[in-house]
Amino acid sequence: MAVDLLLGLQWGDEGKGKIVDVLTADYDIIARFQGGPNAGHTLEFDGIKHVLRTIPSGIFHEKAINVIGNGVVIDPVVFVQELDGLEQFKIDYKSKLIISRKAHIILPTHRLLDAASETSKGKAKIGSTLKGIGPTYMDKTGRNGLRIGDLEQDNWKEKYRNLANKHEALIGFHDVQIQYDLAELEKEFFTAVERLKELTFIDSEEYFQNAQRNGKTILAEGAQGSLLDIDFGTYPFVTSSNTTAAGACTGLGVAPNQIGEVYGIFKAYTTRVGSGPFPTELFDEVGAEMAKVGHEFGAVTGRPRRCGWLDLVALKYTCQINGVTQLMMMKGDVLSGFDSLQVCTGYKYKGETIHHLPYNIEAENVTPIYTEFPCWKEDLTKMSDPSQFPAELNNYIDFLEKELEIPIKVVSVGPDRTQTIHR
Repeated sequence: MAVDLLLGLQWGDEGKGKIVDVLTADYDIIARFQGGPNAGHTLEFDGIKHVLRTIPSGIFHEKAINVIGNGVVIDPVVFVQELDGLEQFKIDYKSKLIISRKAHIILPTHRLLDAASETSKGKAKIGSTLKGIGPTYMDKTGRNGLRIGDLEQDNWKEKYRNLANKHEALIGFHDVQIQYDLAELEKEFFTAVERLKELTFIDSEEYFQNAQRNGKTILAEGAQGSLLDIDFGTYPFVTSSNTTAAGACTGLGVAPNQIGEVYGIFKAYTTRVGSGPFPTELFDEVGAEMAKVGHEFGAVTGRPRRCGWLDLVALKYTCQINGVTQLMMMKGDVLSGFDSLQVCTGYKYKGETIHHLPYNIEAENVTPIYTEFPCWKEDLTKMSDPSQFPAELNNYIDFLEKELEIPIKVVSVGPDRTQTIHR
């Protein structure tokens, strides 16, 4: 059986958690392939809002097995907080949640290093969530990291101490003062590790090969968005992992020829958290209204999201590099009632009109070219079938499908799992 992928096509916060939750009934295994607790996947059902950080979004379904792949970095303290949050809903996570031995562990000193590094950059900071993600991936590529499989070895605490000591020395190189009590942080960390060791650790590449041989259906879930990919995103304002389809292969141990459907998730408009270029960003009342109606605040950080019109240049780019086979448009209901809609269909770039994403999209180089559309006035949140869609929404969707040359199979009209319309 092929492995299907679900990816965000913008700067994250597209609504991946909800769609994974909706699709999980069709899959035996849900696997997270990259990122860490800086990503929050929000699910809403039965009037309750759930935010997951590291645990895959299929955990609330009875039958699905949830796998944390080797490409993920895990903070044991945050992870245990997630487990505690599941217990009130009587989720049997010990039988439904398994972890790759090759996944790397975020140490308390990784978070301290993150804070020291970001503080030292002053105005040039990249907008890190300060969760220790970057330093952990740096240790991974530097071949210094502590992995889940190390916890099964007798000398894991010795490995931990050597790495933590190195981190403390590195913190001293930053010309900033970071106040911390490492002994207190370590007490919490070691307690959390013991809880983590109660779960099942696996050789995940072998697990997925066996699952495919046995006809199991697998959905791989990405975190963040494609424009935050370490290679293909708006560098250096990116995350530290590969958020694109290629990251699913390296983050799970799945061969490229085993990838099946690639579901691409995008908002009907665009948002971004933190620093970095954003050509279609709005600084007026329209942008403020988008943020208000769309409740645009980070699920994990609480930071306000910057809002702007849909950028088709960027969306085409991410569809191409991911090989997207079908699209899902989120938050169409947020745009109801605007005077008109704008869609960026090209850029003025250094005096030329272009329709591809250039190397640099900073404001001094790029001016968006817009196409205007009439907006729908109807409340979409009560709709349950495409036949109820207003003509203006259908025209908007038809235009996007024609430009992207990919079908939009799902339109989300609200946060609840039931507010998902299949076309």
